[in-house]
Amino acid sequence: MAPDRGLPQPGNERVGHDEETEDDALSRRGPGARNYLAEQASQPQNFTLRGVLAGLAIGVLICFSNMYFGLQTGWVSSMAMPSALIGFAYFKVVARTLKIPFTPVENVLVQSVAGSVGTMPLGCGFVGVIPALNYLLKPEENGPLDISLWKLIVWSVGICFFGVVFAVPLRREMIIREKLKFPSGTATALLIKVLHGDEKSKTVATRGRRRDGDEVDESEEEAQGLLQGSSTQREEHDLRPSVDDDVRDHDSEQELGDDGDWKSKIRLLLISFAGSALYTVVSYFLPQLHDIPVFGLPLANTWLWTLNPSPAYVGQGIIMGPATTLHMLLGAVIGWGILSPLAKHKGWAPGPVSDWTNGSKGWIVWISLAIMLVDSLVSLGWLILRPLISIGKAYYPTAKQTFQTHSWKELFTLNITSKQRYTPLHDDTSANPISAIKHHLAEGAEPDAPPEHLVSSRTTIIGMIASLVLCIIAVHVSFPNLIPLRLTILALFLSLFLSVMGVRALGETDLNPVSGISKLTQLVFALVTPTTGPGAKNAVIINLVAGAISESAALQAGDLLQDLKCGHLLGAAPNAQFWGQMIGSAVGAVLSAVVYKLYTNVYTIPGGLFEVPTGYVWVFTARLVTGKGLPPMVKEWASGAAVIFAVGTMVRVWGNNRKQRGLSGWWIDFVPGGIAVAVGMYNTPSFTLARTIGGLISLWWRRWKGRSETPIIVLASGLILGEGLFSIVNLLLASLKVPHL
Repeated sequence: MAPDRGLPQPGNERVGHDEETEDDALSRRGPGARNYLAEQASQPQNFTLRGVLAGLAIGVLICFSNMYFGLQTGWVSSMAMPSALIGFAYFKVVARTLKIPFTPVENVLVQSVAGSVGTMPLGCGFVGVIPALNYLLKPEENGPLDISLWKLIVWSVGICFFGVVFAVPLRREMIIREKLKFPSGTATALLIKVLHGDEKSKTVATRGRRRDGDEVDESEEEAQGLLQGSSTQREEHDLRPSVDDDVRDHDSEQELGDDGDWKSKIRLLLISFAGSALYTVVSYFLPQLHDIPVFGLPLANTWLWTLNPSPAYVGQGIIMGPATTLHMLLGAVIGWGILSPLAKHKGWAPGPVSDWTNGSKGWIVWISLAIMLVDSLVSLGWLILRPLISIGKAYYPTAKQTFQTHSWKELFTLNITSKQRYTPLHDDTSANPISAIKHHLAEGAEPDAPPEHLVSSRTTIIGMIASLVLCIIAVHVSFPNLIPLRLTILALFLSLFLSVMGVRALGETDLNPVSGISKLTQLVFALVTPTTGPGAKNAVIINLVAGAISESAALQAGDLLQDLKCGHLLGAAPNAQFWGQMIGSAVGAVLSAVVYKLYTNVYTIPGGLFEVPTGYVWVFTARLVTGKGLPPMVKEWASGAAVIFAVGTMVRVWGNNRKQRGLSGWWIDFVPGGIAVAVGMYNTPSFTLARTIGGLISLWWRRWKGRSETPIIVLASGLILGEGLFSIVNLLLASLKVPHL
């Protein structure tokens, strides 16, 4: 007997009618889609030595760039779309020398490897936790720690794998069954389709461009269903144009796959790269360019209101968009324009404004920290609560009927018999309830690659165990006699649990709340870390390392699932992407440790060019949750800010939930986001002003000009990569002690 299937299923409430229609259409075309996926996954280009090497080379550039900007402001990017574009351009140039053609699935491999290398500065903690351990701990906190290069390599290699392996079982749940959007992965897939539009393997084109009577290969039609059925659908509102509108504009203005299209993008990338590189070298000889007193010398010298006209930070603002950058500007105005002078005037922060310990610079970080914590708790709390609400709605009628038709004795003794009527089983339905459940769950799933191209369960289990053991060993080799084994194991399992929430948020909103996840881990560890006895002195170190582990897991799992979404839409073999990510993560881990040591040996950290603000946020959080005390009046102001932004985050969560149900949500971007405001508060105004300029350029280009998003993203990527890469030249000049002008 089969259970009644008329009840709404958990999670279906958030799916709009249009999405259901697309998914139904996809499931009806299942056999053709499976044939397409099998054909694409069988291509030898899914995993090639040349693809891996190209991805590693691009990833090295991104890694240097992310280390440079991460130590300055904490900002890093996987640069998925630029990686795909650069990889395509290289293989297009050498196309005549290739024995086998460069196809979309190999482009996916290049992009996946590059991203895994490039994000390791954040994934291994080199832009926040490690500087905090190296430079910001007090002697009474058993610091600062002098961590040698080989220990840093052991640490980074130890934590760089388990998030990648953990993403494998999440793929089927979140990409195949739940069909989460992963907007960046979808956008990258669209870009790769456009770039390869002139290839024989072209599998997507706008339906409006087809003429009546055109014959279309069945597998090509299935590929369209895969891509178009999973494309991001966002409602347009004032500050953030719709991605779909951008794609439609792009399709209406340009032919897909036109050679001139990719050449113009590469030309734009090279021009912006060269301009940014030139500025970077000039800024070494003229360091005054980093702090231009646009509001006058008094505001610049006393209150740090300057402008850093870095092309890279303008590019970051373009990518972030107008809403985020304007929220950051609001944070800068509140923090540096109101709270900093107030704290100085009242004597709460008597030291120089630029002093992290006694000045208002350090005082306002506590306020920003409270905002970040409450934003994270509300957002992650909703991620936990929402599925519980969905399950409750789905099963409440059954539970109500059970309580009404049974006595308390029957309920307590579990002597429950169903009074519900059943319908006969169809011939193709198993009488085994477990099999029936599996069959039901698989009914709405997208077609998947053949089993031989998936990561096997055996590989996943062995990899999971091995990566967890490796992480435990690495932690205790890098930080001997500082962290109890039981707390290391707790940090690992907590990080895996929180990674699920982070990945789900990434799939739905394109934002991976790794900062919030790490802060939540620090909060939990404050409850289990000893505060008295011989181990109390290591409480801050334990707290920092636990947070770093959770951040690493969430970041790696999220990055791989974005790439797997891109690969799924293009038919790439998931096992090839997995091994590409593993190789990239290993190389990126070692490279990040070496690059970090290069920067710390040449530059004074913290100070000057590299203030490592996220390092201060990490260590201040650890001190806060472990009860180390607060500066004067911080408790009152932080509590007030927490209440205000808790309400604001609730409003944003409610608005986003309305949008997912197809209701109006144009006003959401006008409600300040807690994380963006907090970042604007703890970064000096010079960076925030440059990012705001970029955000306004993005608003002008996409909203008022109504142009495609792709060119301006390419422009921004060139600006970021130019300064990031040529920071190596500045590093060399500084190591040779070349004088400034």
